[in-house]
Amino acid sequence: MKQFCVAALLCAVYFGVPRAAAAQPPSVLRWGGDAEGGAPFVEADPNDPRHVVGFDVEVATILAHGLGREPQFVQAGFTSLEASAARGDFDIGLSGIEDTPARRARLAVTIPYYEFRERVTVRKADADRFRSLADLRGRRVATLGATLAYDLLLNAQADDGLVPVTYEDDVHPYSDLALGRVDAVLLDQVLADRGVKRNPSLMNLEKDAGIGHYVGVLAASNGALRDRIDDILRTAMRDGRLESIFRRWGMWNQDQPRLYARLSANQPAPPTGSTAATVDPWTAARRYAPAMLRATLITLALSCVAMLLAVAVGAAIAAGRVYGRPIVRFALTAYVEVVRGTPLLLQLFVIYFGVAAIIDLPAFAAALLGLGLNYAAYESEIYRGALEAVPVGQLEAAQALGLGRWQTLWLVRGPQAFRFALAPMTNDFVALLKDSSLVSVITVVELTKQTSIFAANIGSWVVPGAMCAALYLVLSLPLAHAARRIERSWRT
Repeated sequence: MKQFCVAALLCAVYFGVPRAAAAQPPSVLRWGGDAEGGAPFVEADPNDPRHVVGFDVEVATILAHGLGREPQFVQAGFTSLEASAARGDFDIGLSGIEDTPARRARLAVTIPYYEFRERVTVRKADADRFRSLADLRGRRVATLGATLAYDLLLNAQADDGLVPVTYEDDVHPYSDLALGRVDAVLLDQVLADRGVKRNPSLMNLEKDAGIGHYVGVLAASNGALRDRIDDILRTAMRDGRLESIFRRWGMWNQDQPRLYARLSANQPAPPTGSTAATVDPWTAARRYAPAMLRATLITLALSCVAMLLAVAVGAAIAAGRVYGRPIVRFALTAYVEVVRGTPLLLQLFVIYFGVAAIIDLPAFAAALLGLGLNYAAYESEIYRGALEAVPVGQLEAAQALGLGRWQTLWLVRGPQAFRFALAPMTNDFVALLKDSSLVSVITVVELTKQTSIFAANIGSWVVPGAMCAALYLVLSLPLAHAARRIERSWRT
């Protein structure tokens, strides 16, 4: 029996699997989207969070059934949809993805299935001052990264001195506009209408800032599948299925019939408002190098000041836990446990967005406070352990010399404890340097955020990632080397 199994295995290896089984077509269409984007694009079904709903969900269903497959949703972050499609993580990306020349140069892009206009949103109180994007010269204008609106703001930044402020989601730009943290928001009509509904103090300007289109993106090697999908989309335009989807989601307007008439007749779609061009990654690296260096300085300044805050607060907490009364020790212990037991990302959200109605902190100040107070909890544990590691004989000798409690701490116990704490302090500073990348969620454009913008615009992480890693090493390696030299000098 054993010999028969071995022979069968060898035959299978030699002759291969049956051709019919190998040529069996896939049964599902795996499509990628970002459910965090929310309605009307893709969102978790309120009645059954295991499923997603939205107009892109229904478009994906039309495409899957047209191919004789069933749709299967794959969650992916919006800014990583391009890279995931290129990697083959799914067959097609659909999540309000905008058509740009650079995107078409990197991927297999479908024909547009929806036309939108870019809208500038301002506070109603500012409607008389700001009537168009050109009126916002020198002002802070919020948007999402890797979008047509971001490209338009970059051009306006060069021409009119606008200050683009990028966000990770489409909710907080409008809430920050209502609070006065930014002067305007530039996003597509769908998001702008939703933002105004949530914030009655805002309004959309009538003059549009550009025209764009939603498309599907596939890996560049999937041109044949893209062509089949284009045929399915044209058929759905002619028979009214796409119209019924957009009417159901309240998105149908007079731009769509003109677009569908052109595409059904195999005419090209009108050009988008983007002037972004595809450039060689190394050429792009030279262009982005000044922005990367500025972001590096922001990261360094933020990390250094936050570490100083962490050291000062951490030392105070450690002293309080060692020398304080029971109630003081209890309160400080509770602070340490709460901060260490909750994510830094959550703490940043609470400090910047959560308490904005009470304390409206600038983004950099909120980032500094969040990082400093978070690392203070960890530093306090290092210092407390170091204080308790000082030999009891040293404390008894100080007492015999007539030194008081605080004199002993300052002159005897503290200096010796600092020697014990130096190595872990250095490790914490390097960790803080890297954790500073989290502050991008509250609109601080530090090194990692600038790298992600760079990567999204050229469609690759290879060159931007290498530049980012090199800059982080330039920041962290000298610090580690200096700490080792200090340790060696103290040992001698």
